[in-house]
Amino acid sequence: MRNLRFRSAATTATTALVAALALTACQPSDAVGSTPQPESTASAATATATDAPDAPDAKATDKPNPPADQNTDNSGSGSGSGKSTDKGSTSTKTTTCTGDNTSVTVTKVSRPVNHLLLTATNTGSTGCHAFSAPFLRFDDAQAVTQINEDSQPQAVVTLSPGQSAYASISLGGTDGAPTTAVYKLGVHFASRDNQGSVGSPADLTLPAGTKIADSASVSYWQTEMADALVW
Repeated sequence: MRNLRFRSAATTATTALVAALALTACQPSDAVGSTPQPESTASAATATATDAPDAPDAKATDKPNPPADQNTDNSGSGSGSGKSTDKGSTSTKTTTCTGDNTSVTVTKVSRPVNHLLLTATNTGSTGCHAFSAPFLRFDDAQAVTQINEDSQPQAVVTLSPGQSAYASISLGGTDGAPTTAVYKLGVHFASRDNQGSVGSPADLTLPAGTKIADSASVSYWQTEMADALVW
């Protein structure tokens, strides 16, 4: 009977020891209802660093600098440009219209009667001013033809390259006054202060049959042909 109790006690002790060892070996996360433990902070940081895309190179977004020998000045005045690219420099420069920078013609018109039309076209590369009225000399006349002061415009006529100014010549003689046949015409251009002529004159051949009276006159330069022929 004693041996039976001893075996029972030994068996009970052994069972208790096995149960204790089994509980000790069991992990906390294996227990039913237990909350899984998060991965270590170091592991999470490592994963983040590994999975994150490479940061863009800061210099890649910067505007590239030009080569050291490249001129970025668009004005054309930089070193080695050779010439200026300022295209407005010639457009604002003006001079006085003369026979050197204009082409002058004289034509006979049907209306008004006994009239000629002078046309001066700017053939230069810059603008020019046609001051006052043209100074006219018929043939070898010592005095210039009188100017019709009533024809003075409100402003000085300025011609851009290719533009024309107009002046009419009244030959006179419509009142029966004596006339003289003339063949050549010298057209001189007035200076800015209208104290004389400047530059070279234009020497023209008059239309056949041109005659003038002592009352002949010339108008101021006009910007429109119709305005010139009023006089």
